[in-house]
Amino acid sequence: MPELAQILAALAAAPGRPAVLATLVQVEGSSYRRPGARLLLLADGTHLGSISGGCLEEDVVQRAGRVLASGRPECATYDTTAENDLVWGVGLGCQGVVRIFIEPLPAARPRWVGALSENLRARRATTLAVVHGEANGAARGTCVAGELPGEPADAGIFRETVSAPPPLVIFGAGDDAQPLVRLAKETGWHVTVVDARPAYATAMRFPRADAVVTVSRWDVGEFLAPGEETFAVVMTHRYTDDLQFLRALLPQPLAYLGVLGPRKRTNRLLAQLQEEGLAAGPEVLARLHAPVGLDLGGDTPAAVALAILAEMHSRLSGRAPVNLRDRPGSIHGR
Repeated sequence: MPELAQILAALAAAPGRPAVLATLVQVEGSSYRRPGARLLLLADGTHLGSISGGCLEEDVVQRAGRVLASGRPECATYDTTAENDLVWGVGLGCQGVVRIFIEPLPAARPRWVGALSENLRARRATTLAVVHGEANGAARGTCVAGELPGEPADAGIFRETVSAPPPLVIFGAGDDAQPLVRLAKETGWHVTVVDARPAYATAMRFPRADAVVTVSRWDVGEFLAPGEETFAVVMTHRYTDDLQFLRALLPQPLAYLGVLGPRKRTNRLLAQLQEEGLAAGPEVLARLHAPVGLDLGGDTPAAVALAILAEMHSRLSGRAPVNLRDRPGSIHGR
């Protein structure tokens, strides 16, 4: 589950209790996390999320405790650009400056919490504005961007568009789909599992999937997001079922289509479909990944799932997979 979705779920599970939200709003130089990272502190001391690799959390949690008690927001700036920077006696050496805004969330939750939750359920994007400095009279705190009064200056505002999780549909509910579902959920995908076998496509076998569906016909349109957004992986291990799903999927405007299995097997599937008059043109072949996944060298179900997710994340971000040590510039830079 994505970090922000976890925070919303935690708030929903603690109705009537105040909380504190810390948001990373500004970065200069290097930082483990990017703007938009968040940490939530609940009234019972529980906290979740992160705004660094673990080096700043202790101090941020202490500050959040003060905000919880006072009900007043505050900003914290951490400068690690000096060679001998020390935090609790430990040099971080990150060579960056980060600004973190810490705000109270009263028991009567701010409107943006409900609006964001509803939009995520409806798979709509939401632009949030975190007012952390002087902004022409706008109150400090998080809100839906459209609720900002007038035309406030952007100098003290962090804006973020929160999109729905990218949709992944896995056609095939075999045992090797289970680690793929788990890893996909851990990395922020909305996952649907589809299979023609009722004994396989069950919520008990895939408890973390957002939906598990048994199909008796091969119309896949109802499972796909509008536009070229959906990522699909075909992995039933049954030739006839893979053929049926591919027949339905190839004409669809998918963002990504992966097929598990040897290249020779996929070529046979495509050749049979071509004989039926369903030829895979250049546009289809450009988004077809068969065999699916990056060549990471593993062959266990978990390793294969990792290779598939790595390839999908590369496609989603538009970045070619390379070793970071061989890539010039900053880690997060384009």
